[in-house]
Amino acid sequence: MKAAIYPGEGKPITIQDIPDPQPGGNDVIIKVHRCGICGTDTSFTRGEMFDFGKDAQFGHEYAGEIIEIGKSVSNFSVGDRVAALPSIACGECAACSSHGNNVLCLASPGPGMVGFAEMAKLPTSVLTRLPSTLSMADGALVEPLAVSLYGLRQAQIRPGDSVLVLGGGTVALYSIYWARRLGAGRIVAMSRSERRKDPCLAMGANQFITYGDEEIPEVIEALGGSPDCVLECVGAEGMLSKAVMHVGQFGKIVSLGFCTSPDPVIPGVASFKCATMQFVVGYSMTEFNYIADQMDKGHVDPKTIISNDIALADLPDMMETLRGSNNETKVHVCME
Repeated sequence: MKAAIYPGEGKPITIQDIPDPQPGGNDVIIKVHRCGICGTDTSFTRGEMFDFGKDAQFGHEYAGEIIEIGKSVSNFSVGDRVAALPSIACGECAACSSHGNNVLCLASPGPGMVGFAEMAKLPTSVLTRLPSTLSMADGALVEPLAVSLYGLRQAQIRPGDSVLVLGGGTVALYSIYWARRLGAGRIVAMSRSERRKDPCLAMGANQFITYGDEEIPEVIEALGGSPDCVLECVGAEGMLSKAVMHVGQFGKIVSLGFCTSPDPVIPGVASFKCATMQFVVGYSMTEFNYIADQMDKGHVDPKTIISNDIALADLPDMMETLRGSNNETKVHVCME
């Protein structure tokens, strides 16, 4: 089969022929239909501190159809359409047993981030069956939707809470989506680019504000006060400090941006607000199953953020495009 391979050390991604996967007793083989490109795909292939490593397969936002099952599989069948939770967990460490967060598993028995390929092998424990109402494009959005849903649940937003979302990318857009679904009051989205305005408003934001000298009073006016919760979804230096400047007294900051560089915060400023700051990564099967069941019942179609569909052969060039200034939001690689 053909698959995208990252050689490591920041070298260009290649499309290679590799052996077809073979199922173990509790595994299935999926014909991958779609896999979305995530910001971590571009940042973890630069050869920096956080890196996929040498000769790595990657791709973690994917959905497809089961074409082969292992001899012990009884709960899935050939022809089932599934979304993949791309982190295989041991089920025994603290992250698994106490929190159900596969991404933080300390003893993962195998790779799950293999979505940029024609086929993928996965255990049934990380599969979510797609209802007939959902397309493969929907299925490939379950993972990024789960990232934001998990973060919003950790934020423990209460009905009526005012929310500021920093950023206008996928995680930010879906954070707005879930904040609205979970009963937030007024929601303000803030980004450096005006082109993010329409998607943010479509996802449920009440107002869009660009960064600038007057952003703090503008946010206060739009929300009727400083935000109860700030969701940092950019992952760039300076964003945590910006979140601290905006958050209201006894408010909460949730970092979903996964910045991989030092990002200084002045503790004294946060202390005088008695602000709480939480860092979040991952999700559980609870989020995946909930999204598959509820995705078509929302206030807006999550697929509206898909800006481009490309072939697997075009992935290396698109990765380079996404590293620079571009007009994409969510790009799907299609093996359909």
